[in-house]
This record gives sequence, C-alpha cells and structure tokens, in this order.
Amino acid sequence: MGTVTEARGRVQTEGVILDNVRTPIVLAPMAGGPSTPELAAAVGNAGGLGFLAAGYLSATDTAARIAALRELTETPFGVNLFVPGAPTPPEHFAAYLDRLGRRFPLGEARFDADAWDEKLDLLTTEPVAVVSCTFGCPSEAEIERLHRAGTEVWVTVTSVPEARVAAETGADVLVAQGAEGGGHRGGFADRPEEDGADPLTTLALVQLVRAAVDTPVVAAGGIATGAGIAAVLAAGAAAAQLGTAFLRCPEAGTSALHRDALAIETPTMLTRAFSGRRARGLRNQFMLDNPDAPAAYPEIHYATGPLRAQARAADNPDAVNLWAGQAHTLADAVPAADLVRTLTEDTKAALQSALSRPFESC
Repeated sequence: MGTVTEARGRVQTEGVILDNVRTPIVLAPMAGGPSTPELAAAVGNAGGLGFLAAGYLSATDTAARIAALRELTETPFGVNLFVPGAPTPPEHFAAYLDRLGRRFPLGEARFDADAWDEKLDLLTTEPVAVVSCTFGCPSEAEIERLHRAGTEVWVTVTSVPEARVAAETGADVLVAQGAEGGGHRGGFADRPEEDGADPLTTLALVQLVRAAVDTPVVAAGGIATGAGIAAVLAAGAAAAQLGTAFLRCPEAGTSALHRDALAIETPTMLTRAFSGRRARGLRNQFMLDNPDAPAAYPEIHYATGPLRAQARAADNPDAVNLWAGQAHTLADAVPAADLVRTLTEDTKAALQSALSRPFESC
C-alpha cells in the first residue's frame, strides 16, 4: 500500500503502517523498566516495528524517550498509553493492604490517570507513527484527534466484544492479546466475577476477531519463535507482537533478577497480588500467598511499590513481580537485531515447511 514517513513533529501515513515494515514483528511495549529507546530502535532498524512504553511515565519523561529514540533510528515507531479507568473505593482494598502492611513496606494507595491528557497533548503536537492503547478504548474524539495528527491508533483487545467496540470507535489495528501473554491483561475491564471464565488463547482470539471485524489484527501472547509467528500469520494476523522474547536482550531495561528468572522453567500464573489488575508472571510465593487480591488498579500497584523495590534490592524473586509469558524459557540473551533476523528467517522456514506438506483432494 502507501508509504510512511516520520519527522520530528510530523507524521504522514498512507495505508497501514504494517504494510511498510520489512518483517511482521512488533515489539511489545513493556512498561516499568524493560522498554527502552535502545530496544525499540534495534527492533526498528532490523526491520520490525519498535514501540516505547509510556505507562507510569510523565509526559516530560515520555517526550525525552521519544527524542532519544529519534536519535537512534529513522524508522517509524509507536508509543503505548494506558487508558485511565475509574478510582476504586478504598474500602474495597483496605483489608488487603492492612494485611500486607504487617509484613512488608507499603506506599500510598493512590489513583491517577497516568498523565493521559498530557501525553495526548504531547503526541498530537509531536506525533509518532502509531499510538497503541491498553486497558481501554479511547473515545472517537480522541482517536480522531490522533488521526488528524497523522497517527495510527491501535487498541489492545482480549475478546470479540472489545474488538467490535474498538473497530466501531475507529481503531486502525487491533492487538489481540491471548491469555498466554506476560504482563497485564490489556482488556477494557478487570472483573473478579469473570475469573472463572476461561480466557481466550492467542490463536483462538485471532481467529474469532478476524471473523468478527475487518480491522487488521496483530497477535500477541506466548509468541516466541518463528513457528509461533507463522502460526498467527496463517490464522490471519497481519503481524505478531512479542514482548517476553525480548526481555533478555542487552538493549532491554530488564533487571538482572528478572533476566535470570526467565531462564528457569518456572510455571506462570495470573495474579492481582502486585498491582490490583490481572497480570501473568512467574509463579512465586507472594502470588500463592495472595490468591484473592482485590481488583484495584492502579491503587495497589502504587501501594506495593516499596515492597517490590525491597525484594529487587535483596535479590528476592519471591516478593517481586516477574512478568513473563508462558513461553518465557525460549527467550534468548542475544542482541535484539539478531533476534529479529533469526525470527524472520525462522518464520519464512516455518511457512515454507507448512506449504510443502502434501494435501490431497477429498
């Protein structure tokens, strides 16, 4: 389709950005440390689409990271934002924090909008190629505002109803996040009463979303190899988004404790214990001790900040969130550009191998 050009303060896009990247690999935006300009640049320069995570950052810090990334690459890239929710009444999480406070240092349980308005102002005056949104869908007016700036809008979805809402609201691309994915579930709501429901896997979700809407889909969750990328491409995805696979790359801001833990065959599980919102990480004692943590994000996230910092300083993997997807042991400690090139070649090989299999007419 068309071409994409990016310059400071101005983006022009014709067609969908994914039609112009050299390889269908998207770097997942990983807030809280792993996302760096160096990692995004390495992925973009190797032919994929790099992303910066703006979650938990101020608009000023976000602008600084965008500027640093522009110094490292001339390729288009994206920035991820957290869509703000609503405050949780303190009585819903007071007992949980009281229990934790008897054993661990805690911070203030506060609500904020993660500088949503300020970041939108930044990204419409200093636009980038793509803005992706997690934890909800922007309004039609907000999407149109980004469109007027020349920016594509991607929305993370975890179900077909969410996909329909995002498509109808004007999203250009849907990031279909399956249950295998590491880190926070990126859907629109986090309802404890739905915990008994079986969350959709990546491959199932891609197929269902592709059948429900015409909007292009990026598959996310548990993808760590060229064979995994080939599988979601065959299911109809326009690209694959990988996060955990890049956590051990030297350009990532992943802590040493986290890097080491990824190489161990530890099962993952979903938990609200650290942040008040369901997220997948390496199973540890803190998760097991707090299976009934309430839904209260970001209040619990801020409250548990000191206990997580203390655990990292003490090199204690049992009291810190080690977000990871189910295929985490496949992550290699190699430069990001090398990983992109390997994944690209392995994807081609997997697709060719599948096509070489004989099919007989019935």
